[in-house]
Amino acid sequence: MKGVMNKKSKNQRFSRRGQIWVETMVYTLIAFALIGLVLTFVKPKIQETQDKGIIEQSVRILEDIDSIVSELTFGGPGNQRVLEVGLNKGTLSIDGVNDRLYFKIESRYKYSEPGENVSFRGIIANTEKKGNINEVTLIKSYSGKYNITIQNRDELKDVTRASTPYKFIISDKGGSVINIDVTN
Repeated sequence: MKGVMNKKSKNQRFSRRGQIWVETMVYTLIAFALIGLVLTFVKPKIQETQDKGIIEQSVRILEDIDSIVSELTFGGPGNQRVLEVGLNKGTLSIDGVNDRLYFKIESRYKYSEPGENVSFRGIIANTEKKGNINEVTLIKSYSGKYNITIQNRDELKDVTRASTPYKFIISDKGGSVINIDVTN
């Protein structure tokens, strides 16, 4: 009889250990499922908040460039300033053909009402809805005021995300010509 009791209690111990292990795994899987569910809702909001910060940073970059251009015109030909610009997302374009700067980003954040141009501090903001994503464009135009060139040529230069900041060398070439050289 004693041998039967030992077997029974031994089987109960193994059964109990197995049950604890299974319960632990079930609770772990439930925790992972809940974390996944939370991330499904939270991650888009985090991305939206990050995009909002990037757009606001880009507005400041356009304002900084505009401030430098204004300073240069008071100083006279030959003056130049250096501005370091880092981009995490989106594209900053220098359009020498149309004498404007613009920033484009695909974002979850809706910066303005879709389809409408909103002007503030000399910058035009436009948001276009493209499925679940918004394409936000910020435009600073110098048309009719300054002739923007890239390395003394009327061309288009796109500045995209890079691990090191770009150096913008903005110089007054005399008259209405403002030259922007971009190096990385």
